[in-house]
Amino acid sequence: MERRTIGAGALAVGAVGLGCMPMSWAYSTSRQRGDESLRAVHRALDLGSTLLDTADMYGPFTNELLLGRVLKERRSDAFVSTKVGLLVGEQHIVANGRPGYVRRACDASLRRLQTDVIDLYQLHRADPEVPVEETWGAMAELVRAGKVRALGFCAVGARGGRRSGNRLYDATIRQLRRIQQEFPVSAVEAELSVWSPEALDTLLPWCETRGIGFLAAMPLGNGFLTGTLTPGQGFERDDMRARHPRFTAEMMAANQPIVVGLRRIAARHGDHVTPAQVALAWTLAQGRHVIPVPGTKHERWVIENAAAARLRLSPQDLAEVAGLPGAQGSWE
Repeated sequence: MERRTIGAGALAVGAVGLGCMPMSWAYSTSRQRGDESLRAVHRALDLGSTLLDTADMYGPFTNELLLGRVLKERRSDAFVSTKVGLLVGEQHIVANGRPGYVRRACDASLRRLQTDVIDLYQLHRADPEVPVEETWGAMAELVRAGKVRALGFCAVGARGGRRSGNRLYDATIRQLRRIQQEFPVSAVEAELSVWSPEALDTLLPWCETRGIGFLAAMPLGNGFLTGTLTPGQGFERDDMRARHPRFTAEMMAANQPIVVGLRRIAARHGDHVTPAQVALAWTLAQGRHVIPVPGTKHERWVIENAAAARLRLSPQDLAEVAGLPGAQGSWE
């Protein structure tokens, strides 16, 4: 697989990563199978999808434990990204950016992952009660201690601010400017997909001009862009799409033209090319520093996603994607 680099340290990873969250969190827990997830991770590494993206809150903790079973055998094959800064309660999630907590959380993640170093340690959310520089400074200490190789910052939840367009990531960029003064930011993780392209306005260009890697979260639109979901199919109560405004039966039906457009482009590239692969190829085409991180727990989809790294969209294809209708049922 094509290799791409993250940050000034030129950390090399496969062009398409693997989001591990669905294996333990947020998507239909009744369908989660540990053995199946392990096969998916092993196959990803076999195919060159070396970036494994997890977090201590996924499960919580069980996602890191699962990956630890793979890393115990194949640490040299993997680039491990995990996150810190969120605590999961019974009915809520809270941020914790206190330096002491960050240090303890890192040690706990290292134990669960069965490794002595984390390749990319990301701040999942900034704690509004703690200056972000203090949290970042504690994370920088972990790099100096040899427990972490590089630091990243997540902006995945920016959409929750109910802003759009150029203003969506204003607060994120202000925080990035502040922490960049303390220690280099190697990567930023944020949502980027055909139906959520907002990061293209300001956040992605900001990263590109500074040599910062961009991890594209949810590049398949939480599964919608694969064309495998049916309007009105319903989701389990613990599936985050059950509360997502784009996944009501009405909005899924209204957004079908996006999938139809992706399917039309896929057909031009061959009978075996899928809408999901077109969506991933579009994400890859947004810049050499962009690494899509599609999440899955199935080996079948790992194989399909990895193959998207070989798909090259033409200028006509990209123009056609740009002309697709915007997604309805947004957070605004």
